[in-house]
Amino acid sequence: MRIFLVLLISLYSFSIPKAASPVYEVKNGTILFHSSAELELIKASSDQLKGLVDTDKKNFAFKISMNSFRGFNSPLQREHFNENYVESGKFPDASFSGKIIEDDDLTKDGTYTLRAKGLLTVHGVSQERIIRSNVTVRQGKIKLNSIFTVLLTDHNIKIPRIVSEKLSSEIKVEIQAELEEKK
Repeated sequence: MRIFLVLLISLYSFSIPKAASPVYEVKNGTILFHSSAELELIKASSDQLKGLVDTDKKNFAFKISMNSFRGFNSPLQREHFNENYVESGKFPDASFSGKIIEDDDLTKDGTYTLRAKGLLTVHGVSQERIIRSNVTVRQGKIKLNSIFTVLLTDHNIKIPRIVSEKLSSEIKVEIQAELEEKK
């Protein structure tokens, strides 16, 4: 009887490992930004978005290489963006990482509006942000769409007075991403 009790207690002391929660990674992602200033509209985009979402722990992390943005109104404008404003040689990536606030089950098909709370890091400066996203889950794939603004002053990006009418202090950002379960 004692052996049976010891065996029973031993079995309860070992927890059966829970199946690993799905982790989704960006398979296709685009970031578009535009500056709508008094004298000029500037648009650029990148399809180099990288990211992971752990649906069980509600954690996420996304990043983009600042050098990967294309578009602009001229090659010189792109050069100024990388060298003078975001200083991509010194601060090569922008990122956003944190937790999903809502308790929606992203393993189930549906359409969700989620808030993500975390640190948005641009130009080496991190700011706590809550960013809303529209998320659609279909057959194990996640589509994400988010639109938000970034204030250049929040990230110590200075606009010289000479171009202040050509570059907005508030940049509109749109993200579209498709995520699939990481294999």
